[in-house]
Order: sequence, then structure tokens, then C-alpha cells
Amino acid sequence: MFADKYGRKPCIVISILSVIVFNTLFGLSTTYWMAIVTRGLLGLLCGILGPIKAYASEVCRKEHQALGISLVTSSRAIALVVGPAIGGFLAQPAKKYPNLFSEKSIFGRFPYFLPCFVISVLAAGACIACIWLPETLHFHHDDKVESIDELEAQIGESNSEGGKSKESRGESTKNLLKNWQLMSAVILYCVFSLHDTAYLETFSLWAVSSRKFRGLSLTSQDVGTVLAISGFGVLVYQLAIYPSIAKYFGPIKPFRPAAILSILLLATYPFTANLHGLELKILINIASLLKNMFAATITIACNILQNTAVTQEQRGVANGISVTLMSMFKAVAPAAAGILFSWAQKHISGLFLPGDQIMFLMLNLVSVIGLVLTFQPFFSLPIAMRR
Repeated sequence: MFADKYGRKPCIVISILSVIVFNTLFGLSTTYWMAIVTRGLLGLLCGILGPIKAYASEVCRKEHQALGISLVTSSRAIALVVGPAIGGFLAQPAKKYPNLFSEKSIFGRFPYFLPCFVISVLAAGACIACIWLPETLHFHHDDKVESIDELEAQIGESNSEGGKSKESRGESTKNLLKNWQLMSAVILYCVFSLHDTAYLETFSLWAVSSRKFRGLSLTSQDVGTVLAISGFGVLVYQLAIYPSIAKYFGPIKPFRPAAILSILLLATYPFTANLHGLELKILINIASLLKNMFAATITIACNILQNTAVTQEQRGVANGISVTLMSMFKAVAPAAAGILFSWAQKHISGLFLPGDQIMFLMLNLVSVIGLVLTFQPFFSLPIAMRR
């Protein structure tokens, strides 16, 4: 609501400032409760994801919208490569690099301050870059900026419906929840986010588990390498390949094929436990990369559907609702995946199916539910996408 009333840029800047302040304090925590409070305040004040999705859809023309959204989702792929490196190499520097950092220095007394400090420095650079960030919420009728009518035409509204957009500005969040075009896209986003989070949780546990539990017996370093390769591959896919696919087929048509291929791919995972050595490492890297590419395709499509289902004046609130509900699903996913994985290891020689196959079957069931929800009457395609 703040982003819709005061603009996307102020909300983005405040969020980045909260990262700088509270992430630094988190690294300087001396008690468990100080860590909890600083992390909680960081979560409360860092509302960047919703506004940045709205911003990406507004700063790009319609034909480049898929690229704009994919740039936002690419940040996750970058984080999968850069994030573990920052944490792994810079945590406990006094123990890892005694020649550079003394035990009596601030980095020795606060062993996790250095990675937090580096992240805060990166956030400070992003905050400075916001100086050149144009605001997209307010438009002026001149030759340099498109008029509101033109923007409404881009999302499929005719000039005769211009008055309706003024009425929608005062539309409450309650009425937004009744917008089935929006809510159907949000539900899809939540279901596939639940699946993706549960998959990542399960994949890491399954990959390092012993062969007697039909795991892959990989080391944590091997798993980190697989995730890093997948993250880099998805980054290249979202920036170089997906925009061309979206330009040729549109952002929505690849949605269902990606979901179907993801289901078929995940069904093969239990059988990779029969592989060993180089063959295993090559195939699990390929499978992980493809799985993340399919997930990226689905996520981008969901975000585009959400942003085209509402007018600009409602986009901040709409993305806020989406991120909030998605976070709830993502909060449930790790616990559910952990319980499922634990159960699967205890029933590895089940009468019906081995535990590992049931585990991946349950993960696929979530994707199947999401796929079913893409059909009528559950799913309602925004007017702008009906062509």
C-alpha cells in the first residue's frame, strides 16, 4: 500500500536501508535474542519484493515485460552462486585466515560479522544506485513519458474504459481478493513456490544421504557445486534464452509444458541412485539445471499474470498480497519436506513403493495440483493475455 500511495522508489530505498542497518547489527549480535530482534526488524522493514516486481512490469514496454520480470527472478539465481560463496569464505575469518584477522579484532569477537558487513556494503552500493532510478508510479503528459491512456491500452483496456481505472484506485484490498484473475495467478504462484521450496529442501538432504537410504552419497561440497552450476545456468537461461522463448510463444504458453516436463523429470530422480561416479555427477547436474529452468519459466509466467490482472494503482498491493501468501506457503514447505524425507528413510523398503519414490511422488503431486489449477474453471486468464 505504501508503494501504491508514495511510489515504488521510496519503498525500495527504505527496504535497502533496512538491510544496511539491521543486517550489520545482526552480524554484531551478542545474544540470541538480539539476533532474533534484528532479523525480525529486517524482515518487517524490507518489503522490496512486491514493489520491485511491480516496478519491473511498469518500467518495460509490453514486448519486454518478460525480460523485465526475468531480471527480477534472476536475482535468486545470482544469489545461489554469490550468496554461499560470501557466507562460506568469509564466516569465521579469524580461524580461516589467522594471518589477516586477529582473534582479538572485531572479526574475531564477532565471527559472522564479516559476511554481514560485505552484504551491507553491497546493499549500500544498491542504495546509491537508486539515485538514478526513475519513479514509475506517477506519469506526466509530455512527449517523453507515455500517457496513462497509452499504458492502459498496453494491458488491453480501451480508452473508453479510462474512467474505470479511476474507480479502481479506491478499490479496497478486500475487493482485490475478489479479483479472481489475480487470485488464480496468486494461487498458482503459491502452489509452485511450495513445490520449489520443498524440492530444494529435499534435494539437498537426499543428495548427501547414504546409499543404504537410496541417497546419492554426495558431499556437501558436491551439492554446493550442483546448486552453483544450476544457479549460473538459470541466470544465463533467464537473461539470454527465456526472453526469446517469451517473444516467440508469449510468456504464458510455455507455462504448462514447463510444468509437465518438470513432473516427468522429477519422476526419474529416484533411479539416479543406481548411478555412480562421473556419470552420476554429470546427470544430476543436468537434471538440477533443467528442473530449475522449468521452475524459472513457471515463476516468471505467474508474476506476469499477477501484474496484468490489476491496474497500476493496485499493483503494489497486489504484489504485496502475492508475496505474503507465497511466504506462508514457503514457511510450511521446509518443515513438510523434512518430515516427508524422515518418513521416507524409515520406510525405504515399503511394500508398495520404496520411501524415496513415494517422497518424489508426493513432490510431484504438488506440481500436478498446480497443473490442474491452470485449467478452467479454476484459472482465469487476464483480459490482456487473451489472444
